[in-house]
Amino acid sequence: MLKTLARSLAVFALSAFGAAAACAQQPGALAQYVVALNGINVAYLNVRLHTEGETYQLDLTADVTGLAQIVAQGSGAVNSGGRVTGTGLASNRFHLETRTSSDRFSVQTRYAGGTANDFTVSPPLPENPDRVAVSTSHRRGVNDPVAAFILRGSGLDQSLCNRTMAIFTGIERFDLQLSFAQMDSATSNRTGYQGPVVACAMRYHPISGHFNSSEITAYLRDNQRMMAWFAPLGETGFFIPYRVLIGTSFGDLSMVLTSMQ
Repeated sequence: MLKTLARSLAVFALSAFGAAAACAQQPGALAQYVVALNGINVAYLNVRLHTEGETYQLDLTADVTGLAQIVAQGSGAVNSGGRVTGTGLASNRFHLETRTSSDRFSVQTRYAGGTANDFTVSPPLPENPDRVAVSTSHRRGVNDPVAAFILRGSGLDQSLCNRTMAIFTGIERFDLQLSFAQMDSATSNRTGYQGPVVACAMRYHPISGHFNSSEITAYLRDNQRMMAWFAPLGETGFFIPYRVLIGTSFGDLSMVLTSMQ
């Protein structure tokens, strides 16, 4: 299981943690994040965001590093693009690609008006009766897993946590339900932000595209130790994850901003 977890770090960092880096910068600038498992650095993220008028483009790369390379060497990239709206970012396209020493995997999804109407997985997923079918209705009212994490609100308060993110990755449809935990402060001078944050508890609710027998799906569904800390992006009205934490049987898997240029 340790090997499976390590081989999945690039995908996990890009899809679940990639959002935390998405707006933590001025347009066109570079931000860096570190992903750690039980205090040991296992991956680094580099992110570049560009906005122009009502459109955005996000490019993100990740590399497995340190001790994680003993059981898995890999890298990954994400591109997300679409519209800037009054409530955040609305994706028109999402492309995720990961590489290891032995294989390559990619997902491309296109959205129109909140509906995922075209998606391609390479190599294709094998037919498996244990996989919950994704219906047409499941692909409506959704966003990609990066754009969904860019919040917009009236201020840094508990109202930011009162929402459910409806996400379709091109493979899986799930909800991430946020609820208010506490107001907090980021104080470490080793991070790329110091100041007030709001802590939101996260709950994962699988809907379709997953496997009924998947231990990872069951673990995430039952996990009550998933948190995201949101910070304001200057005076823009956007709020972005400063830190994300998921408790695992191997220790805490966390992501935090380390620098911003």
